[in-house]
Amino acid sequence: RQSTQRPHTLPRQCNSHRRAPTVMFAVSANAACAAPAATASAARPRTGHATPARFHQKAAFVGAQVRMGRAAQSRRTAVQCRAAVGKDAAEVPGTNAKGLGKALPMAMDIDQIMALLPHRYPFLLVDRVVEIEQGSYAIGLKNVTINDNFFPGHFPQRPIMPGVLMIEAMAQVGGLIMLDPKAAGEGGTQQQFFFAGIDGVKFRRPVVPGDQLVMKVVLTKMNKRFGVAKMKGQCFVGEELACEAELTLAMGK
Repeated sequence: RQSTQRPHTLPRQCNSHRRAPTVMFAVSANAACAAPAATASAARPRTGHATPARFHQKAAFVGAQVRMGRAAQSRRTAVQCRAAVGKDAAEVPGTNAKGLGKALPMAMDIDQIMALLPHRYPFLLVDRVVEIEQGSYAIGLKNVTINDNFFPGHFPQRPIMPGVLMIEAMAQVGGLIMLDPKAAGEGGTQQQFFFAGIDGVKFRRPVVPGDQLVMKVVLTKMNKRFGVAKMKGQCFVGEELACEAELTLAMGK
């Protein structure tokens, strides 16, 4: 006949023993009677036993989740930083000003120029020498500003740099080619040079405040006996030719 006996289980424990390990039932019928004894022994603290494999798996899973969480947080932080930088860059209107006003190289600064040229305000028309080779060529520049003293009279309604001053500026660059750097002094060199002739002058475009006049003067002929030099001069604003002329300069005594 069918047995009415209930399966063998541990007796219900009191509240003080609720934290005892869960009863482990055997899978096979032969081990059913041994399960309670094993469970009872599990209530006692274990000493010297290896950590169960399930604990290692759970610890590895938790560690992987922590690492994944940190990586995700790092990615979110990086994305937020890039978004903030992009937002700040997008808020600045217009073209980036960095690199627009590239400084030309400097072979001679204004102090070196004033130590060689005898000209002074308001007629010193060379601010910087970009390149120079004594007895061959020189490239100088003049920064044209509304503060130049000739603009109030030329012309009040439309300020334009006088063409004769562009010729004078080229002549001063040419003088740097002729003058001896060894003769430079605090008040400028004691050597002097003068215009002896101007040929083939052509003005191509007006020069206005805000322009940077770049002048290249090349020595084409030099008569050392008489101290006379012929030069080819050109003035540029950007890539546009503003003025050109053939200059004849003579050394004075």
